[in-house]
Amino acid sequence: MKRKSSVISQPAPWMMALGIGLSISGQAWAQEDGSGASPGTYSSEARLDILQRQINLQNRKLDEMRQSLSQQEQDVARLQDALNEEILASARARGAPVPSTVPSLAQGTAAYAQQAPQAPAQQPQRPVGQAPESDSRPPEVAQIFDQPGVLTPPGKLVLEPSLQYGYSANDRVALVGYTVIPAILIGLIDVRQVKTTTAIATLTGRYGLNNRFEMEAKLPYVYIDSDTVSREIFTGSAQDNVFNASGRGLGDVELTARYQINRGGPDKPFYIGWLRYKSRTGKDPFDVVTDCVTRCVGNTTGTGLPLELPTGSGFASLQPGVTWLYPSDPVVFFGSFSYLHNFKRKDVSRTVIGGQEELLGEVQAGDIFGFNLGMGLALNEKAAISLGYDQSIVGKTKQNGQEVAGAVRMTLGTLLLGGTYRFSEKTSLNVALGVGVTRDTPDMTITARVPITF
Repeated sequence: MKRKSSVISQPAPWMMALGIGLSISGQAWAQEDGSGASPGTYSSEARLDILQRQINLQNRKLDEMRQSLSQQEQDVARLQDALNEEILASARARGAPVPSTVPSLAQGTAAYAQQAPQAPAQQPQRPVGQAPESDSRPPEVAQIFDQPGVLTPPGKLVLEPSLQYGYSANDRVALVGYTVIPAILIGLIDVRQVKTTTAIATLTGRYGLNNRFEMEAKLPYVYIDSDTVSREIFTGSAQDNVFNASGRGLGDVELTARYQINRGGPDKPFYIGWLRYKSRTGKDPFDVVTDCVTRCVGNTTGTGLPLELPTGSGFASLQPGVTWLYPSDPVVFFGSFSYLHNFKRKDVSRTVIGGQEELLGEVQAGDIFGFNLGMGLALNEKAAISLGYDQSIVGKTKQNGQEVAGAVRMTLGTLLLGGTYRFSEKTSLNVALGVGVTRDTPDMTITARVPITF
């Protein structure tokens, strides 16, 4: 009997587990309530109130998780945009075609490595959640205009030696007299042919201050030669004479600042604003000696042409403009608008043959409104071509506030074809051919540039 009673007095294991569970539950309820009372002491209203507080707490946690998820989705979208722009900029800069389907964020690295196997295999590691660095530079195309569209990377220096050769031929016929009948002219007939050859060697330096701003300086050396074929007037000569003049020396030094206005991207235009200042370091047209017609003593048969050709325009000028690029795979459309203002000069005089000075007074060259447009196409990873059209409208020259006699407004139109070949990541060759489509435009210009990045 004593053994039986001792067995019954010991608690069963399941009873001990139940007691421990009730104790823990009571502590949890007490923590939620804050009073330390066991759940058995609560009324039904109090238990409902505690449950309601727990539901409210869970709802707040869910709201915080939703906000965190929305923020993460925005971060993922920004990472995706940055990766897409990185892929586009890298492909355009190498002259390679852009992938038709931009890979997703999770598959971007592997897919891009398959589509562009010649890209660098090792990429710098970045912390998770940090967007890849993207300079959002415009796509690079074969340069055919004077103003390039692609900006220099920050901290990089680009030296660009270039050589431009131009040729133009103009015919002039001047009739001074009267007609007895439509087929007979009594008076003076002056027929001239002017053939001009120009060679300009230029050293250009560009430096990128940051992702969107660069400075440029241009130092030209000009050689120009002109042959004028005509017959001497007032002499009745039946033989053509050739009047030759040439000039060489430093041209007009230029300084340009460019700033990328917007970020741009795939199927989004890039806008680049720029401001160019042109000095008058070259020899002025008023500094060269002129072979006058009537002002020179003892000379009534002068040609009216300069004995030496100028290497500069003679006027300092300021030219603001904007360049736009629109990448639309597989081509890039580009163009620019600009307005060049020539500053007027006072107390201008020219030197005529014999050392005499002829006072001209205040002279202001006509302002120039220009625009151009074109398109570029990448042939492969190293070669690209561009086709474009450039036009400038030159205003009339004024002297002492009045239009110069015989001054006319001119339109200069040039059709341009260019190509570029990349030898390496730092060196490339760019060649552009220009054909004049108006009589006032040079017949042909060919320009070769070799940009070298340091």
